[in-house]
Amino acid sequence: MSTKTTPISLMARMLRTKPIEALLSHEEESGGSLRRNITLFQLTMLGVGATIGTGIFVILGDAVPKAGPGVILSFIIAGITAGLTALCYAELASTIPASGSSYSYTYATMGEMVAYLVGWCLLLEYGISASAIAVGWGQYLNELSFDVLGMRMPDAIANPPGVNGGIFNLPAVILVFMCCALLMRGAKESARANAIMVVIKIAVLIMFILIGMTAFHSTNLHPFMPMGISGVGAAASSIFFSYIGIDAISTASEEVQNPKRTLPLAILFSLAIVTTLYVLVALVGVGTQPYTEFSGNEAGLVHILRRITGAAWPAMILSMGAIISIFSITLVVLYGQTRILFAMARDGMLPKIFAKVDPRTQTPRQNTIIVGTLVAIAAALVPLDVLADLTSMGTLVAFGIVSIGVIILRRTRPELVRGFKVPLFPLVPILSVLFCAYLIVGLPTHTFILFAAWLSFALIFYFCYSMHHSKLEKKAD
Repeated sequence: MSTKTTPISLMARMLRTKPIEALLSHEEESGGSLRRNITLFQLTMLGVGATIGTGIFVILGDAVPKAGPGVILSFIIAGITAGLTALCYAELASTIPASGSSYSYTYATMGEMVAYLVGWCLLLEYGISASAIAVGWGQYLNELSFDVLGMRMPDAIANPPGVNGGIFNLPAVILVFMCCALLMRGAKESARANAIMVVIKIAVLIMFILIGMTAFHSTNLHPFMPMGISGVGAAASSIFFSYIGIDAISTASEEVQNPKRTLPLAILFSLAIVTTLYVLVALVGVGTQPYTEFSGNEAGLVHILRRITGAAWPAMILSMGAIISIFSITLVVLYGQTRILFAMARDGMLPKIFAKVDPRTQTPRQNTIIVGTLVAIAAALVPLDVLADLTSMGTLVAFGIVSIGVIILRRTRPELVRGFKVPLFPLVPILSVLFCAYLIVGLPTHTFILFAAWLSFALIFYFCYSMHHSKLEKKAD
């Protein structure tokens, strides 16, 4: 007697959710499992390392011309949005401490299709962010070379195509592959190195604030919003990608000691440190010179110190701090990218090669090599402003969906043990979604076109490959 199985409808496939119990069990798949050895301090520094520095060291020269001195408000708006989202992340991270971050949370709450698209938003968020950050590394390397040796690298190899005579951004490529080499040594080694670099760059930024305050003139803050509130919003949209560290923390869920306690604390601690320093550096920076002098200068803070002091040593220290800072950011962002790919591949959404773990280092070695190669190509050939806006789009969409996920999970699984609960529920998640939507609207039109093309490719890949290779599909069969 033969039995017939009822075909699974397309809609059922798209809406199927991964049981939270399966996410929490961390079952070892064919690729292997990750090792838990990251502490609260290291995880907090991971979040700070992925966040602080990007919006100051790299993107300030692009954001200030959009908003003028009002860029201070831009950082505050971005910080408030990140803060609201951080509370939502903290609840989900303490409830579902699984590798994959927003992707895993969405898989458990909204279904496979939405989770898959969020995963691709995260791939855009991390991959393009790493490229955007690496682009600015060559600028500070050039400034340090000038202060120490009295010479700069040729523009052709120090900038991306179309920017100041650039053809191929060689320093960015070198940076990405150095970070990949460290990541392949192990998560514990990478976290330890990152923590040291974060302490150094915080000290360097405090030095900038103290020296910059001696040349602060309130007249430089007028007019405060020369481009109006729309300029402030546009700058906030562009710099939001620098708050990627919130998501980066939760990608480490499977490698953290006591994740239900450690994850929410690290998210909140890192956000407090980052927002405070961002606002102070932006305030001091625009108070030391007219906003028009920031245009097109990624290494603007170095020039400010050189002009204020008339000496080379403060600029030299800041350049070294920026070089270390951008290295640590790139390191953490690449780490997050590989862990998102690891989680998606383990679920069958991507080829198995991304889920293979090296038996000696217990890191996804092949995954890291592939990511590093693609990120290096983008960093070498694509201008910074295009990369930054695309990263902000992916980040904001993922953050907004996480906030919605908190509301859904409270309704569908109220019995789950939560190490942290969002205060003023559901007001905070709703405000988080609204703030994210506001910043998304402020992004330029070409960003929406590129983002639509990215998601279109993702959908084609889903229907041709991922839907049929999903682990949930095999269980249904």
